[in-house]
Amino acid sequence: MNGRVLPLRRPNGLRVLDLCCGAGGLSMGYWLAGFDVVGVDIALQPNYPFAFVQDDALDYGTRHGHAFDLVHGSWPCERYATVTRWRGNPADHPDLIGPGRQVMQATGRPWVMENVPETATAGILRPDYLLCGTQFALNIRRHRAFETSWGGGGDLLPPCWHPKTLLAFEHKGERAYADAMGCAWMTNREARKAVPPAYTHFIAAQFLTLEGSAAA
Repeated sequence: MNGRVLPLRRPNGLRVLDLCCGAGGLSMGYWLAGFDVVGVDIALQPNYPFAFVQDDALDYGTRHGHAFDLVHGSWPCERYATVTRWRGNPADHPDLIGPGRQVMQATGRPWVMENVPETATAGILRPDYLLCGTQFALNIRRHRAFETSWGGGGDLLPPCWHPKTLLAFEHKGERAYADAMGCAWMTNREARKAVPPAYTHFIAAQFLTLEGSAAA
């Protein structure tokens, strides 16, 4: 745990593999839902709060994904995100959603894939869940699409709501952005690439409910 004191939680005995984990925003959501988490990223993540492997996510998922109860992939979004068009050529960034989906499907395990909503608009990723911080009472506007092996369903959330007081992605406050996301262990720069833990805490609850129904 990198010496960090983490919140209390109720372990569920399951393990999740978080591919392209970054500093661990979505990993934390799974952990809070009771999973043990292993994160993989090609870049070293010194603030990642759980077991971490520095490796190519596609390769690691191919070799080890079958050993986990759930596989999550947050493949790089720069190729698809609108903000990337302001800073350069999106084609300069890798297109890993298709290969990542194939790797996760080949594990034979349930899986979740997350990316920017532009991927859903373009038909690249199926938006089984489209989430925003305001649906979880977070003071942040950050939409993300999730495609899952079980196809969505489960509990409904209220629609998102965007008052003018929300922090947008462009906010550059020293701590405001990380804290608003629930990612207090990150630097602000890490948080700008992260996703709030509340999203996967919710996704994990859907998975556990559906998994329990299937086992009944």
